[in-house]
Amino acid sequence: MAARWLMVFLSVFLASFGTASSTAQVPLLMWSTHGLPLATSSSAGHITSNEQLASYFSATFGSGTHTVLLFLQDKLSKDDFTVFAGVFGNKQDGVFPNVEALMRSSTSSVTFPAVEWSPAASTVTLLEEQLGVSPILVDADTLSSVDLNASASILLVINLPSCTRSQKSCQEVLRENDATIGKAVRVMQDKNVAYTAMYTGARPSRVISSPAVKEPAVGRSLLQAQAVIPDVRPPIMFNASGVPCIMLWAQNLNISILPNVWTDLANDTASVTNSACNATNALLVLSYTTGFTLSFAMSQRFYPVSARNWFTLDWVQLRSPNLTATFVGSRAISAPAEYSFRCGVLRSFGQALLVPNSTEQSVAGWRLNFIDFQIQGFGLSNGTNFSYASDCAGFFTAGIWMGLLSSLLLLAIFVYGLHMIMQLNTMDRFDDPKGPSISVPQSD
Repeated sequence: MAARWLMVFLSVFLASFGTASSTAQVPLLMWSTHGLPLATSSSAGHITSNEQLASYFSATFGSGTHTVLLFLQDKLSKDDFTVFAGVFGNKQDGVFPNVEALMRSSTSSVTFPAVEWSPAASTVTLLEEQLGVSPILVDADTLSSVDLNASASILLVINLPSCTRSQKSCQEVLRENDATIGKAVRVMQDKNVAYTAMYTGARPSRVISSPAVKEPAVGRSLLQAQAVIPDVRPPIMFNASGVPCIMLWAQNLNISILPNVWTDLANDTASVTNSACNATNALLVLSYTTGFTLSFAMSQRFYPVSARNWFTLDWVQLRSPNLTATFVGSRAISAPAEYSFRCGVLRSFGQALLVPNSTEQSVAGWRLNFIDFQIQGFGLSNGTNFSYASDCAGFFTAGIWMGLLSSLLLLAIFVYGLHMIMQLNTMDRFDDPKGPSISVPQSD
């Protein structure tokens, strides 16, 4: 399966194919040996402006000294990734194995599928203004001889050729550029230097022009309303030492402390200041301005039978200014430690997976109802993305059991009928009309 960052390029390309824009744009990939700030979530087809990129660089390099390694390809477009990255299942044909491995294995990575490009405000110019240093032009072979002083910021630029300036095919050029990126990063790793790497283009390789305005057609036509894409909230994330530690997303976090009166906490902004995590335990504390506090406690342990670590959601606690209700997680709320847990409906009543604490009689009427709930407290190796989800729905649902039982009943009827037909015996003697009739003696 292709990496998530490549699928981002594909989805953005397909989403923006029908709505072409005349704005020139280039992709930008970032990965770092230390934590990067979380990029603002944007809808498909969004083009990151120079002001937004400068603001992100300010948050990333605003304090301290930094070593930045910029791989600047002469021409680059997101189409180069969708065509040559092997995102359609042809993984063996992908030309970016090193870039893909670095994006997945780095401590933190960020993807900007489309960044506004202009000659006056390029990525190099923005980095020069933010770091306050002039770029140093190097290549993968001479990088090992560069003296990297950790006490001062440094901007290293490695130029990469584009397909239009080479006699080789575009696939071969991009594969060689990927090898150059891998070689340069290995040099930085051998020097044991903390760095932030970027891969972008000096200019776009493809510029999508705006379609010409056509004269309105004469006659009747069918009018179709444009589809409105709803805004998707980013997941709630708690970072420990700049690294993502706990992540939660839910369409609705409904709570009820009065009969038939529900409040959706997902519509309110939560603070995760009191959260904590380590290798074996994770506690996500969501404090809301309405006075409610929702806490999720998780733990992981090794099970010899499955020979792997599993994490469980031990309890969920809802606290108001005066009372506190605790809901214990059932054994079904569990997943391998490197997975996330997802459930379409997670609630404390009906077919409950969250069991109210029987000793808390004063809050016996409190209820929780989480819709499209997903949480992960360990193994966030994908950075700002959830890992593979383990769903709470069992494999054999009620519909599957009904189908199996109906099929077994019909099969039993068929076998019984076939058995009865096979037991029928044919006559071994027949009446001859020319001879005497057959006499069958009957005796008591």
